[in-house]
Amino acid sequence: MLKLTNIKKTFNAGTVNEKIALDGISLTVKDGDFATIIGSNGAGKSTLFNSIGGSFYVDEGSIELDGRDITYVPEYKRATQIGRLFQDPMKGTAPHMTIEENLALAYLRASRKGRGSAFSRITGEQRKFFREKLALLDMGLEDRMKQPVGLLSGGQRQALTLLMAATLVPPKILLLDEHTAALDPATAKKVLNLTKNIVEEHHLACLMITHNMNSALQLGNRVLMMDGGRIVLDISGKERDGLTVDSLLQKFSAGAGKELDNDRILFSK
Repeated sequence: MLKLTNIKKTFNAGTVNEKIALDGISLTVKDGDFATIIGSNGAGKSTLFNSIGGSFYVDEGSIELDGRDITYVPEYKRATQIGRLFQDPMKGTAPHMTIEENLALAYLRASRKGRGSAFSRITGEQRKFFREKLALLDMGLEDRMKQPVGLLSGGQRQALTLLMAATLVPPKILLLDEHTAALDPATAKKVLNLTKNIVEEHHLACLMITHNMNSALQLGNRVLMMDGGRIVLDISGKERDGLTVDSLLQKFSAGAGKELDNDRILFSK
């Protein structure tokens, strides 16, 4: 589904501010894989997502999606096949547009039926489809389709963005960049449950960055740990099933050659 081969990215190359952000990462994510990603600030997690999403081109290596080389495909074209949620609930939606209008834009952008259609051509059948999908969130948003998204809470916006990115037209891969970090614990739990259900229902390939060690072990079928722009740990199957937070930290130390020193991650134990 997704194949990265020796991708590298350096910022400010040749200057005193040179930063090697991705240091030869190779990774294959198969259809149905749900991998959680852990690492300290600066480990390269978000940079990895930006390289996959096309926010910039990598310096070396290749990126393939579903057998197609997308290394130099522009970001807007990748967006039709790659769903993404950010940490900030304000990203991913247009606050001054209504819920219905946001859903319509997401649908027309990604759907083969909708591509090239004028915005005004959303049909009654499609509106019914949007309403049915909103009802699955169990937040009452199906009765607020004419309201601006800016009036929603952070949790409601993040749930709406998840719906737009992953269910209207399921992507080939879903990237979740700490998408519950800015939410209160109760709302974060609800959005995580929605995430789990959506990924399982649509059998999506998914990468999720998190600072919560317990979430990393409870969700999905695979754990990746990053340090210094490299993947130092990749655990799945039976080996992952028996892991505790402490044993995961021990494996990180062995793979990275140092202790994990991120307080936010350590406090999540």
